[in-house]
Amino acid sequence: MKADTPTGGYRQEIRATANLFGWGLAWIATLALARFGPELLWGPTQQVASWAAVILNLAAGIGWIVAFTRFLRAVDELQRQIILGALAITLGAGWVAGLGYVVADAAGLLSFDVDIAAFSVFLGIVFLITFLVGRIRYR
Repeated sequence: MKADTPTGGYRQEIRATANLFGWGLAWIATLALARFGPELLWGPTQQVASWAAVILNLAAGIGWIVAFTRFLRAVDELQRQIILGALAITLGAGWVAGLGYVVADAAGLLSFDVDIAAFSVFLGIVFLITFLVGRIRYR
């Protein structure tokens, strides 16, 4: 919900952005904990700690998703349109590249494996480029 006054809407957008940033940091921190904790903190034999870290990461991820939906509701319509356009292109690029890789790998055309982290970086780069293009386009 947008506030009735421009100042209230701006404050709501700033609050939603800060909330999104906080949940994003929490998700990244818990991801690092789940990834590196077994090696650096508690050891690979402590599976309960590893599962707790994974569950904590999933919970932070859900919080991040909720914060992102609230962020989308808080921003103005032009910003929302730019973000949704970038997300749509990113989703399409992910489907096309991901399934293209699966098909090429199943056909034996590839001699290398792609790390899921590289795929995530690919999606992040596609989103950033399409977001910036949208910002320039609607400037």
